[in-house]
Amino acid sequence: MTPRLDMIGIVVRDMRQAVAFYRRLGLRFPEGSEAEQHVETTLAGGLRLALDSVDVVKSFDPTWTEPVGSPRMGLAFLVASPDDVDTTYAELVAAGYHGHKEPWDAFWGQRYAQLHDPDGNVVDLFAPLDAR
Repeated sequence: MTPRLDMIGIVVRDMRQAVAFYRRLGLRFPEGSEAEQHVETTLAGGLRLALDSVDVVKSFDPTWTEPVGSPRMGLAFLVASPDDVDTTYAELVAAGYHGHKEPWDAFWGQRYAQLHDPDGNVVDLFAPLDAR
């Protein structure tokens, strides 16, 4: 069998904060997920996204240590329009999340912005500029 990407996992320090952040981006986690150590949601197309607490990860990999430096991977969320990039970015920053790069018109033809989730992972917001 050829391997198939089925799940993306994110290690989180605070499940409550992580679930709240990703819910604001439209992901659906079951009620009570904030109190769990592992939660999953199925994305459009069937790919799953999992949030695991540091304790869960250390339970099967006691040598795991938190990464340092800039992330090598990020998540990118398509929104409906360039104006929605600005609005979503502003709402998340106003809610206390860290804005990394304010919205701009990227040379590759998209309105783009970057934030950090509660654990410092890069989360991009984008929409095609021609959607204006």
